[in-house]
Amino acid sequence: MPDTYTPPKVWTWNKDGGGRFASINRPIAGPTHDAELPIGRHPLQLYSLGTPNGVKVTIMLEELLAKGHAGADYDAWLINIGQGDQFGSDFVAINPNSKIPAMMDRSGDTPVRLFESGSILFYLAEKFGEFLPTGGAARAEVMNWLFWQMGSAPYLGGGFGHFYAYAPEKWEYPINRFAMEVKRQLDVLDRQLAERPFIAGDAYSIADIAIYPWYGRTVEGQSYGAGEFLAVHEYTNVQRWAAEIASRPAVMRGKRVNKANPEEGIRERHEAADLD
Repeated sequence: MPDTYTPPKVWTWNKDGGGRFASINRPIAGPTHDAELPIGRHPLQLYSLGTPNGVKVTIMLEELLAKGHAGADYDAWLINIGQGDQFGSDFVAINPNSKIPAMMDRSGDTPVRLFESGSILFYLAEKFGEFLPTGGAARAEVMNWLFWQMGSAPYLGGGFGHFYAYAPEKWEYPINRFAMEVKRQLDVLDRQLAERPFIAGDAYSIADIAIYPWYGRTVEGQSYGAGEFLAVHEYTNVQRWAAEIASRPAVMRGKRVNKANPEEGIRERHEAADLD
């Protein structure tokens, strides 16, 4: 660890102190520039990037299309967060929090704005009547795990991922602190999956769709180059579940949408043929 840090009486923003993401992190909200968002021909317009949170939504949309829901066809536009696209005026009008993914549903008389990946999954599940039980204990269990993911993943990404992979210096205390928490979370999932095929029970649901891009990717060894460090081979039930989810054709398709690197997928998606 560096020399002990004594916080000042009043915190001030050091624009050059944020490491890899210094250019896009700031202590205020709102747009930084005027920028129109494109609108395609489908009612569902997705503005996103192929990060774990963005992939949740494209997997969901591809799963709905695989189920035969033509109304789930969508245009996916790439938002380059490294270049600050999320601070454009039109994007902020959809998501005042300036985070991907964001979506507009233009299928009705009044367009509906959607932000936060968990909210988008829930909205689409209700709209199309898929991947979410209609009531009772089964529905509550899916929602338990959806919200578990929303509350837990920041420790994996913003906590462990930042200090292990992105911080300008490697510091033992935060890496150990967040590695311990990520391993605890993986153990939670491993115990849950020991007696059931999917996260919330016998049926594939939005809980699996939300959790796989974060924790499935982790046990596949794809998160922050930390598979060996986290000993992900220990979580055999999570690995079994992740392999099953990864083999689904709709998951394979959804993982390739809004990728800035052409070797990983496509920047934009407007027709099913774009992924063929």
